[in-house]
Amino acid sequence: MEYFFYCRDRPGTWPLRVEFNDDHWAFMDRYDEVLIARGPTLNPDETTTGSMHVADLPDAEAARVFAFEEPNYRRGIYDEVLVRRWSGLTDRTMWDFTGAVAEYERFLLLGHGKPGTATVDPTLDAEQRAYLLEGDYRDRLIVGGSLLSEDGTDWTGTALTIELPDRAAAEAVLPNSPFGKAGMYENVEVLPWRFGGRTDDD
Repeated sequence: MEYFFYCRDRPGTWPLRVEFNDDHWAFMDRYDEVLIARGPTLNPDETTTGSMHVADLPDAEAARVFAFEEPNYRRGIYDEVLVRRWSGLTDRTMWDFTGAVAEYERFLLLGHGKPGTATVDPTLDAEQRAYLLEGDYRDRLIVGGSLLSEDGTDWTGTALTIELPDRAAAEAVLPNSPFGKAGMYENVEVLPWRFGGRTDDD
């Protein structure tokens, strides 16, 4: 089962992140073979605002361990932890992305589903997939997918990692998508993001 995690930092905890980064990495090393994407979201000064991971895990209990046994969570660094089942748009991982453009910026886009939109019309779903995979974003999408309820039956939103010229371009992606135009998002977050790993702070 694939899961999406976004852990939002508690304000003022950046020094703790730096102090205990090795503990976080050591914990994540256990998951090297199952990670689909990872990386921190960022302030303008490059300090972190949160951590995003997508991982292929055996079950809900394994997802609970991944989220809540993680050292940053146990030390109170995170203010909020979002855990959702994940249905990826592609089979690739972020390390398969080959379309990098040096001057472009990377973002995590979180489209939070509006209450009452748990069921997605198949035609609309196909339009959304085509918009992201066959249109202007085909070579810009790093990893993306739908966020689902714990049992995998209800749609709860969209998460995308994407590389674009600037924030304005990123802000346009989900509102102008078929799901956005159909009013399926309660709100959309646009978070500066970068690839994570042992050279970063995720």
